[in-house]
Amino acid sequence: MGTLVGHVAPGFGFFLIGLWHLLNQIKLHAAHPRSYTSPPWFAASRLRYAELFAIMAGCCMSVAMELFVGPSRHQPLDSDWTIPSNHLHNFEHSLISASFFTYAAFAIVLDKTLTGPKTAKTRNGLTQLIGAVAFGQQLLLFRLHSTDHMGVEGQYHLLLQAVIVVSIATTLLGIAFPRSFLISFVRSVSILFQGVWLVIMGFMLWTPSLLPKRCFLNLEEGHDVVRCHSDEALHRAKSLVNIGFSWFLILITAFSVGLYLALVKIYGDTAEYQSLTKTAGLDEEEEEEEDGGESDDVESQKKIKFGETKSFIHVGNSKNFAALDIER
Repeated sequence: MGTLVGHVAPGFGFFLIGLWHLLNQIKLHAAHPRSYTSPPWFAASRLRYAELFAIMAGCCMSVAMELFVGPSRHQPLDSDWTIPSNHLHNFEHSLISASFFTYAAFAIVLDKTLTGPKTAKTRNGLTQLIGAVAFGQQLLLFRLHSTDHMGVEGQYHLLLQAVIVVSIATTLLGIAFPRSFLISFVRSVSILFQGVWLVIMGFMLWTPSLLPKRCFLNLEEGHDVVRCHSDEALHRAKSLVNIGFSWFLILITAFSVGLYLALVKIYGDTAEYQSLTKTAGLDEEEEEEEDGGESDDVESQKKIKFGETKSFIHVGNSKNFAALDIER
C-alpha cells in the first residue's frame, strides 16, 4: 500500500470476493428460503476451494510486494537487521495480508477435518471467528498506523475503518445467527464496499489531477503523501472525501438491493417446497434440529383433527370425507 497500485490491487480483490459472496448469498436464499444457512465461503463448481486459493494467492502477492518487491533493496530490513522507520507501514500492511491468509488456510483445514453434518455448525463457526479476527487485525493496524493519517489520507482511512467495523460485527453475528440472510447480505456488501473504497483511495490520493484544490503530493519517508497549503484547503478536502463516501454508500446500497431484486426474480421460481405427505417420524425430527425446534413449514405444523393424515387425499378411506350429495 502507500501507492496507487498498492490500494487498487487489494481493493479489486476485496471487491471480487464481496461480489462473489453477494451473488451466492442472494442465489442461495432465493432458491432455498426455508432451509437457508449462510456458509462462511462458497465452493466453486470445478474447484471447490477456488475462493480460498484466490485469497491465499492474493495475500502472498501482497506480502511479497510489501516486503521484497517494493523496497529499493528488495528486503525491508536495515543494514543492522532492524526495521527502518520508512518500512514500518510495509510490515503493518503485510500483517493484514497474513491474517487473511491464515483465515483462508484454516478454512480449508477445517473443511477437510470437520466433515459431516454434526460438525457443520462448529466448522462454520470457527471459520467465521477466524475471519472476524482477520477483520479485527485489519481495523487495529489501520487505526494504529505508523503512517501519518491526520490529513486527507487519514479521512479516507477513517471512513474505511467504519466499513471494517460493519464487516467485523456481521461476521461475529453470523456465528450466532447463521440463518439470517440480512446479516450475511450486509457482510457481503461491506466487503464489496471495502474493495470499492480502497480503489477510490488509490486513484484519488495518488493521481495529481484528481487532488482537491490547493492540495499536492509531497514525498515523505519514501512515499507520497497528500498535503494542503492551508487549513481551509484541508477542511475542504476532508469534506469532499465525506461527500464522496456518502455518494458511494448510496450507489452501493442501490446496486445491492437492485441485484437482490433481479436475482430473486431469476432464482425465486426454483424455490424449494416441502411435501405435506411426510410421515410423522424422522423428517419432523430433522426439521426441529435444523430450525431450532420449530419447523418453517407452517402447513406441516398444523394438527389434523380426529386422526386424519397430513396428505391432501387419503385414497381408499372414505371415512375421512363427509358425504356429498352430488345432485345438490
